[in-house]
Amino acid sequence: MSDIYYNYINGQWVSSCTNETYASINPANTEEVLGYFQQSNEKDVESAIASAENAFKNWANTPAPTRGDVLFKLIRLLEEKREELAILITKEVGKSLREARGEVQKTIEAMKQFSGEATRLTGETVPSHNSDIFAYTVREPLGVVGVIAPYNFPLGIGIWKIAPAIIAGNTVVFKPASNTSLISVKIIELFEEAGVPAGVINMVTGPGGVIGNAIGNHPKIKAVSFTGSTDVGLALGRAVSTRGAKMQAEMGGKNPSIILEDANIDETVENLVISGFLDNGQRCTGTSRVIVLKSIAKELTKKLVSRAKKLVIGDGFGENVDNGPVVDEGQLNTYLHYVHSAIEEGAILEYGGKRLTENGLDKGYFVAPTIFSNVTKDMTIFREEIFGPVIGITTVDSYEEALELANESEFGLSSTIYTNDLKKAFHFVRNIESGVTHVNIPSNYFENQYPFGGKKASSIGPREQGSTALDFWTDYKTVYIKP
Repeated sequence: MSDIYYNYINGQWVSSCTNETYASINPANTEEVLGYFQQSNEKDVESAIASAENAFKNWANTPAPTRGDVLFKLIRLLEEKREELAILITKEVGKSLREARGEVQKTIEAMKQFSGEATRLTGETVPSHNSDIFAYTVREPLGVVGVIAPYNFPLGIGIWKIAPAIIAGNTVVFKPASNTSLISVKIIELFEEAGVPAGVINMVTGPGGVIGNAIGNHPKIKAVSFTGSTDVGLALGRAVSTRGAKMQAEMGGKNPSIILEDANIDETVENLVISGFLDNGQRCTGTSRVIVLKSIAKELTKKLVSRAKKLVIGDGFGENVDNGPVVDEGQLNTYLHYVHSAIEEGAILEYGGKRLTENGLDKGYFVAPTIFSNVTKDMTIFREEIFGPVIGITTVDSYEEALELANESEFGLSSTIYTNDLKKAFHFVRNIESGVTHVNIPSNYFENQYPFGGKKASSIGPREQGSTALDFWTDYKTVYIKP
């Protein structure tokens, strides 16, 4: 019998009001239940908010550098437990152990970046028109805030949302993705061991439609940071903004990679594998649209298919495995749906496009990396986010046409161009409609010391991470003093 795990409210592990649970399973072997978690409701959210509200005054009045000490302890704990955490990520998300270790390392790097932010909660002094007045600004916490995290980077995104929220002096109600609840329990244990006082972070597990709505609509939640699908994020954003609270959302992407004639094709193919196929394409910044000049399209397609065939698909703990399963049955069905629609609409399936069941893979949600050619701008596969290992190749006659197609999307998260033409590279950087862009680098490349976010339907609100990490989590107060 698998363990039962609980909500975390006011420093205690407690049952939900519903007395109901749901299972988190291993997507590589659906017969393995990793644990049972609380199927919470609105009353549980109320309890968590009350706990956070009670803890807020003391935490906000704790000196910011003291709040920051938590992160120094957290870094040490992450380093000590890095293998344990990577193993858990592989079990619950399905990604390869290599990629899971990468997530833990990125989380450590993010905390190193954030750890000094507590001493950089700076305001400014500005000369007044009145020589008798001294004026300055200070930054203050908002109050009780909500964090809603996704499944694809459950350790990384969960922690790098919570960390700046509490460093700024807020208290948190955390709602993790249901299919990565066990990792989220570990996040809470890490913060608890790092010395976060009772009530400062509270976690409620359960269905997004219930818990997310309760957080989004509650008048005492002053801000919500969300990562997930665009449909959910926009609806949540309307609810939060309507009542005057702050909203930050990192949502979908349909990220283009433009490939010009002078690109290094072999290097480009390796980068497309990294950005389009690894982690099963379950990255919001992953490449799903390849826009390539006709003169090199056949060569690129041939080499990409050849490289895709060499990818090792299996249980994430297997030797040299590149991709494990997709995260759950819903994501498997989404992948199959888009493969079917692409074929129906006239795209040419060059490779993949199927569920993998041979060699013991039938117990999990394994899929083949997939390549379509002959993709046009009116096809569903060109327009909608799949969040799977599917690359659609579209051919064009010119760079100008490629740029126009790249921008023809409701999304604007990430992008890249592969070229040795410096003039075109800089033109692309200036004119591409995305919040993150690259030249000769995979579209999912990022470093935590730089702000992260998108344009159009990909993001709402201030950027995450980097020098702007605390902007969303604080308000400015302007002070005028006449002695």
